[in-house]
Order: sequence, then structure tokens, then C-alpha cells
Amino acid sequence: MSTPDSATAGESQSLRGLLLLLATIAGVAVANIYYNQPLLADFRQSFPTGAAWIGAVPAATQLGYAAGMLLLAPLGDRFDRRRLILLQTAGVCIALLVAATAPTLGVLIGASLAIGVLATIAQQAVPFAAELAPPEARGHAVGTVMSGLLIGILLARTAAGFIGQYFGWRAVFGASIVALLGLAVVIVLKLPRSQPTSKLGYGRLLASMWHLTLELRGLREAAATGACIFGAFSLFWPVLTLLLAGEPFHLGPQVAGLFGIVGAAGAMAAPWAGRSADKRGPRAVITMSIGLVALAFAIFAFSGKSLIGLVIGVIVLDIGVQAAQISNQSRIYALRPEARSRVNTVYMVAYFIGGAAGSAIGAATWHAFGWVGVCIAGLAFSALAGWIHASTRERAGHGAQAS
Repeated sequence: MSTPDSATAGESQSLRGLLLLLATIAGVAVANIYYNQPLLADFRQSFPTGAAWIGAVPAATQLGYAAGMLLLAPLGDRFDRRRLILLQTAGVCIALLVAATAPTLGVLIGASLAIGVLATIAQQAVPFAAELAPPEARGHAVGTVMSGLLIGILLARTAAGFIGQYFGWRAVFGASIVALLGLAVVIVLKLPRSQPTSKLGYGRLLASMWHLTLELRGLREAAATGACIFGAFSLFWPVLTLLLAGEPFHLGPQVAGLFGIVGAAGAMAAPWAGRSADKRGPRAVITMSIGLVALAFAIFAFSGKSLIGLVIGVIVLDIGVQAAQISNQSRIYALRPEARSRVNTVYMVAYFIGGAAGSAIGAATWHAFGWVGVCIAGLAFSALAGWIHASTRERAGHGAQAS
């Protein structure tokens, strides 16, 4: 005869297993939008007549991901997320097969666009975790799944570079198909169905995101601070490759890719950030996170010729960025439980707009002002995030929206 304690322990173990499965889904899915980045030289060799358009491959993937977030992610409120995850997994496999067998660069670009749209599976997995977890453990649940997503992002380039070097770029897409098909079997066997929370038609579902943005001040603040923090993150990483290629390092892009493994420290900190958000409240963790991002760029400013300093700065930056991301998402999921997919979409679209701005500003600042200018730009993004966070504190009586 089971006791209440044993039943609770069993439920906790079951939830932990589901969260690890969702973390794996998020990581394996999101990795698909980064696999092509280390393979551009190989694409150029395979399609020499289209060398000028090689950069359109990763651009199409990123554009597709943004479109998928806007057009597909909100469907999680309307339909069973398990079914959506399986359907998108099947779609990604088809797109990957087209990419792996692409006879021309145009076909590869089109397949990359489709991969980006359908790889937004991760944007179903994170709200699913928030739905499964009790309110007092929501931050930890989101952090666990986000750690999987972040590991997928950080290690995708390393895995693609390794497979591409020894087996060719087409094998990278083939390996991803095998991983996704194996994961689909586990999803069918282990992942429960979710309960739709909306009956709105597709057009009204999309339109409702605008109304949610206007209505929820906490969502607007989280989106703005998240965009600034991810902007700082995104201006750093592309410029790092340029820094390492010059004096005094003279190191290739492979070494810059290895910094992604160092950045995995941030992914490991994600569950801790979630637990801290549960205990102390998201606002306190976001305040700390903004400080860590600013500290990272201060370290970078004095580490233009020091690999050790860069490594320390990367660890601090990733912990700060991921802690802010977990806390912001934990916060927005409490605003409208019946609209978690839609509030997540609003947040993530703003997040990636900030990332795109950061990438553009980082490249321009590097060419105009060098490494110190990039570090000042990163501090400026941090300062803007801090100003937004400090000047938009929730009014008394609206604490639910703040946390």
C-alpha cells in the first residue's frame, strides 16, 4: 500500500523524467538552425557557381525560425502540444532530407527556410514544461528545459563541424534525421497529451497576441529587458571570431567554436536560476543577471589580449543571460496560464529582434571602434536593460504580473 509520501515521490520522479524529455526535445530541435553555420565553406565547394549566395543558407534558417515562432508557436494554446511536436518533427525530417540531397544551392536555401520554420518545436516544449509543473516549481521546470535548449544551441556547431569534417556536410543533416526519428519514438511512448486552453480560430489567435502585449505590462517589460540582454549576447559572439583571428591570437574559427563548450556553463546554471526565481522571485534574479552581463563586458574590455580573461567573461556572460531568460519566462508564464504559448511567442519574437540588432551593432562597432567599442556597446545594452527593469516596477497590487 503506497503512502502519501511515496506517491508524492513517484509524481516528482515522473515530472523530472518528463522535464528531461522536454529538455532533450528542445535541444535536439533547436540545434537544427545552427548546424549549417560551420559548413559554409563546404557548401561553397559543393556549389561553386553560387558562392556569392552561400550566406543565404544560415540567413534563411534564422528567418524561418522567426516566422515559425510567430505563425506556429501560438498553436500550442489551441491544440495538443504533443501532437504539434510530433507533426513538426516529421516536417523537420522531411526538410532535412531535402537539404541532405539538395542538388542545387537554391534547393538547399529553400530547405533551410523550412527547417527554420519547423524547428520551433522548442517553443512548444518550454510552455509545456510550465503547464506540467506546479506553480511553486515553475521556474525550475522552465530552467531544466531551457538548459537542454541552450546545450543544443551551444554544441550544435561543434557537432556539425566534427561530422562535416569526417563524413561530409550532407551527413550532418542525415544524422539529425536519425536523432529526430529516435526521439519521436520516445515522444510517442512517454510524453502525455496537453490540454488546449483556447478555442479561438487561427486569425483571432494571432491577433490576440497584440492584445496581450497591450494588456500585460509585465510581458512588455520582460520582452524589452530580454531583447536588450540577448542583444548584448548576440553582439559578442560574432565579433569573438574576428578578435581571435587577429593579433595576438591568430586562431581560427574552430577555436571560437570551442568557446561554445565553455558557454555550456550558462546552460548548467539554468536550473539553478529557475530555483532562485521560485524562491526569491524573478525580479531579484533579473537584477542580478543584468549585473552579471555588465560585469562580463567589463572583463572583456580588459581581456582583448587574454584567452583566460575571455574564458572567464564568457562564463559570466552566459550565466547572466541564461538566468535572465529563465526568470523572464517563468514570470511571463504566470501572467496568463491559458495563453502561455502566445505570451511566449511575444517574448521570443522581441528577444530575437534584440539579437538581430545586437549582431548588426556588434559588426558595425567592431569595424568602427574595435574591441573596446564592442565592449562599450555591450555595457550600453546592459545599462538599457537595467534602466527598463528599474523604471517599470509593478505597482502595488499587481505583483502577480511582476512575478
